[in-house]
Amino acid sequence: MIKLRIIGTVFLCAAALAACKKSSKTEPDPPGPTTPTTGSRLELSLDTLYLFAKETYLWYDAIPDYNTFNPRGYAGSDDLASLKSAMYKISQLKENPTTQKPYEYYIPSPSRSKFSFVESGNLARGIKGALELEQSAVDLEGDGNDMGFLAIPVTFTTDPGKRYVYVAYVEKGSPANVAGLTRGCLITRVNGAAPPTDAGSLSSLTNSTTLSLEFTRPNNTQGTVNLTKTAYKNDPLTTYKVIQGTGGNKIGYLTLMRFSRIGVVKPSLDEAFNAFTAAGVNSLVVDLRYNGGGYVETFEYLANLIAPNALNGKVMYKEQFNDLLQQGKAPILKSLPLLDANYKQQVSSSGKPLTYADVDFSLAGNVTDFSKKGTLNNVGKVVFIITGSSASASELTINSLAAWPEYIDVKTVGSTSYGKPVGFFGIGIDKFTVYMSQFSSTNADNEGNYYAGMTPNMPEQDLVTKDFGDVQESSLAKAINYINTGSTGRLSNARIAIADGTVINASDLKMDPVVSPGFNGMIEHRRRLKPE
Repeated sequence: MIKLRIIGTVFLCAAALAACKKSSKTEPDPPGPTTPTTGSRLELSLDTLYLFAKETYLWYDAIPDYNTFNPRGYAGSDDLASLKSAMYKISQLKENPTTQKPYEYYIPSPSRSKFSFVESGNLARGIKGALELEQSAVDLEGDGNDMGFLAIPVTFTTDPGKRYVYVAYVEKGSPANVAGLTRGCLITRVNGAAPPTDAGSLSSLTNSTTLSLEFTRPNNTQGTVNLTKTAYKNDPLTTYKVIQGTGGNKIGYLTLMRFSRIGVVKPSLDEAFNAFTAAGVNSLVVDLRYNGGGYVETFEYLANLIAPNALNGKVMYKEQFNDLLQQGKAPILKSLPLLDANYKQQVSSSGKPLTYADVDFSLAGNVTDFSKKGTLNNVGKVVFIITGSSASASELTINSLAAWPEYIDVKTVGSTSYGKPVGFFGIGIDKFTVYMSQFSSTNADNEGNYYAGMTPNMPEQDLVTKDFGDVQESSLAKAINYINTGSTGRLSNARIAIADGTVINASDLKMDPVVSPGFNGMIEHRRRLKPE
């Protein structure tokens, strides 16, 4: 369960919304749908979800009227499942003309939405999710409560009948990290027996209470660890290092697992970029291969660390909300208090309690410019490593910098990214939080239509047999080669991987995409207000 700081919450659902409208003393709101003012708690919650979607959802124009949609028809025996069902139905209504499928159609799992979701818990009301204390992923506040690693099944074309189990990543600060487990370790025994080789069973290992692992390290030495699940603080910047290139190239490399809240990750980002400056780094490789996104504020900070001074004041990105929000025609926002980081309702300079109706959703009010951070100012090339798990704020980082080729050369290596050029602000409804697509993002050139994902400039395998930062790891090797030579083609030297002591070509490795259980999305928690 992802623990987030929610910035708005609705306490009494649809009945309260009707009361808010009746008590308004400002100019009349446009007429909204007529909804019942009585009903069960779940029915009112379903009504509220529908009403917010009808006015704030990015593709609200595809949602039918209240009676046709009948939100209460999704009420079942489980409240969370009922809300998820209604949200899923809404998410499949608007068709993308390019694909002739819904914008939120998710090819790997058509029964779930690609972008929008509902989760248990509403921190704005002090309600934690039922699974929050037994989460199987690190949240955006830097809190973990698991073993802190993900193992995946791998096969090799030289031995297609056998499945191997490799560690894809280890969370910094976790029990696995403290015990010395790293990406690239080959797991040979789990609790004294052969390891499971299906992805589902392997994913559940990280949430075990205790675990004994025998493994072979990437350097072919053996190891054994006994792990106990525990709560820990996480730094999403897993690795950074300086790599000596050729021809005067000095390359800074870093791995960022997620865009955690800025206070969680800023110290380590500053440390890494200060080290890059001291070493004379002039090119970067930013590894976002498993980064599903997070806070827009944190992406901005990273982009401003990378950007040269020449980009100061130039457009970084734009957020576009639907036309109802842009034109101030979403009266439901009056029921959504604008909260601060401590979940207290914000007030204006005149003492007026603020709601989301006071927020500026105009096009002009949602343009963000570059504002250089740090002292690294001579980066000429940056290569991003991506996979299908790179989403949202990760993609926005790449897209924002790529709009300025005259100042910085941006390339990508790996596999096609997730494809999520949309974001949201959390809406607390009763004891749940709804994240529905509410804005799209573009760069300075108004480019951002990567719903099918970003195709890498240099396709490459995710070589899980090598640790992050290993120059023999195939994606990093190709990134370094591009920085040194300018070539995006195949490398002439074969990369190798070690499996049970056997030397093989990296191209022989076959595996399913790594699906991180962590957060996937883009949260904009800072809002600009309309002039008073």
